[in-house]
Amino acid sequence: MENDRSASVIIKCLSAVHVPTVVVRGLIVCLVAAAGCPPTTPPPTDSPPDTVPDFSSASFSNSTQIDNPYLSFPVGTAWTYAVETDEGAERILVEVLDETREVNGVTCRVVRDRVFLNDALIEDTRDWYAQDDDGNVWYMGEDVDNYRYDGQGNLIDITHEGAWEAGLDVAGTGENALPGYAMPADPGPGDVYNQEYYPGEAEDRGEVVALGVEITLSDGTTYACLQTLDTNPLDGGPGEFKYYAEGVGLVAEEPADGGERVELVEVTP
Repeated sequence: MENDRSASVIIKCLSAVHVPTVVVRGLIVCLVAAAGCPPTTPPPTDSPPDTVPDFSSASFSNSTQIDNPYLSFPVGTAWTYAVETDEGAERILVEVLDETREVNGVTCRVVRDRVFLNDALIEDTRDWYAQDDDGNVWYMGEDVDNYRYDGQGNLIDITHEGAWEAGLDVAGTGENALPGYAMPADPGPGDVYNQEYYPGEAEDRGEVVALGVEITLSDGTTYACLQTLDTNPLDGGPGEFKYYAEGVGLVAEEPADGGERVELVEVTP
């Protein structure tokens, strides 16, 4: 998800994962309607970048068992993060729900991610993750609710900017979204991978910077971490450094060009 302080469907009719159906305008739509199946969105017209992982070659025999050393999601676990911003105190709560969702033919674990600013909920997302048989954690999409308030703190609007789903074209761009890695199975310095690829909508990319990076949080806790650089080619910004500790997950993130650091303050249970 990309109010990014926090550590983010089914196409069964006339299509399969990464096996596109050739759609001839008008004719196929009519045939599909006659068959009683909803028309599918046209596949991407351009080949994705080499940094987009090959989803079609992945196998998912136990996809909701997410136990990657750097990014595991045991049901019931919650992580709380905090940071002081120019707008006030921000708190992020990430919870692994006892819920699943079928996305692009794969059963995914649902992880809820909420962001609070001065105790007011400003973002509530449900991210979908799956782990393949090689240990790669795939980011499969997210539902997003963004909350906007007036000067008196009254809710005035809820938007869904940033929502996407692998295998679908939720924004109506004419191209289907592809999933990417939330965390590779065996990350090494120099590895570059898309975390998602939905042209013009969601193209976040991760790069492994280093392993064994020591980081000390404000409470004095020290971790040896995997350091990544997350960037978004759509905004051209410097991106964010993220730090993952084995057996813990995300422990901190900070702007690559300097700024306030989001830090882990609690893990439960």
